Amino acid sequence: MFEERLLENIDICNEILSGCRSELYLNMRFLDVALSSLRPEPSMELGRVATDGRVFRYNLEYLMEQYRQGNVWVNRCYLHSMFHCLFGHIWNPRGAQDRQLWNLACDIAVESVIDSLPCRCLRGPSKPYRRAVYQGLEKKLAVLNGEGIFYLLQDAGLDARAVARMIREFAVDEHFLWEQGGQESPMPMEQQNQWKDIRDKMETELDTFSKESAEDSKGLREQIHVENRERYDYREFLKKFCVLKEEMQIDMDSFDYIFYHYGMELYGNMPLIEHLETREVQKIEDFVIVIDTSMSCKAVLVQKFLEETYSILSQSESFYRRFCVHIIQCDERVQTDTVIENGKQLQQYMEGFQVQGMGGTDFRPAFAYVSALLAKKAFHKLRGLIYFTDGYGTFPLKKPQYDTAFVFLRADYQDADVPPWAIKLILGETDLEVGS
Repeated sequence: MFEERLLENIDICNEILSGCRSELYLNMRFLDVALSSLRPEPSMELGRVATDGRVFRYNLEYLMEQYRQGNVWVNRCYLHSMFHCLFGHIWNPRGAQDRQLWNLACDIAVESVIDSLPCRCLRGPSKPYRRAVYQGLEKKLAVLNGEGIFYLLQDAGLDARAVARMIREFAVDEHFLWEQGGQESPMPMEQQNQWKDIRDKMETELDTFSKESAEDSKGLREQIHVENRERYDYREFLKKFCVLKEEMQIDMDSFDYIFYHYGMELYGNMPLIEHLETREVQKIEDFVIVIDTSMSCKAVLVQKFLEETYSILSQSESFYRRFCVHIIQCDERVQTDTVIENGKQLQQYMEGFQVQGMGGTDFRPAFAYVSALLAKKAFHKLRGLIYFTDGYGTFPLKKPQYDTAFVFLRADYQDADVPPWAIKLILGETDLEVGS
């Protein structure tokens, strides 16, 4: 009797979820693939619902109770868990200390998108507390994505009562399957790549075929754009400013032990091949780092950028024996120019670093100053210039005679316009983790 009742309830829940997916699809056709990517799975261990990117697990009694209150709550519940997968929240876990804030940040991000969708099938009663939270976050974030909200919550230093109040308001599903980064799935990387493909296709559709829907779903489109951003490795980026040269050192990679051993056996003391005495290496020789020290560029971000740059450049294998790095601070005029010629000077500069300037922003003085240095032959061979900035300034009209890169540190990964001759790199705070 119990088994029959259980099977009957499972059939009812499957019909509820099928109707939910159909209703969401009719209102937002660009969600078609995403809506069908989670397989319903009943669970007696859950109190509510949960997902690992592969299945949508639900408590039968909870789901039926939500349906009794109205199909809106089921729609919101399913969409909430699906958006966690779509935005990659499952595969971006935090440690035990930060897990509660990360879960809360992801829930706020997802609920803000759902609340912004103009669909009657998702419309719940207006809640002043929610609006107040969204408005407070929007003053500091262009896009309410999980990562940006997480850092704001960390910096806010909220007490336990305030955090608990927000959790009661925004939590919908359970996140215990996230704790291992979705590892409960037999192929977590495959699941992650599957949802990335879904995001890519959805972004393309919203930008082309569903422009009208995209305007109505601005919050969703912005979050997808943020999650689809290219992830950068700043260490790899610095390699663009290395030069290829030969150094006097044995190249073990090109050495063939078979011919060496054969020659020693055949002739006694004459190998057929010996180690090469030089090898090609890519290292940093001469280049320039310009720091935008205008009022709009936060000192803490400048410090973080320099710390990561220092951690890379301080490695002995990064430099040739002779190098010259100019670190220039500039707002609307050049404030300081510090010449670094060895690792010890680089360390001393970082220990005593202070921001000079805090005026307006103009990129041209720094380029004019470097051109003057070139005319004075201050460099052996200038490989390039890296300009760290927030992007709001006047660019030179002409292309300089060396490679130039503008590095932007932005929590929301919003795009920035640079001249066609410049390299552009947009980083988030997590892309500049010292020692990573």
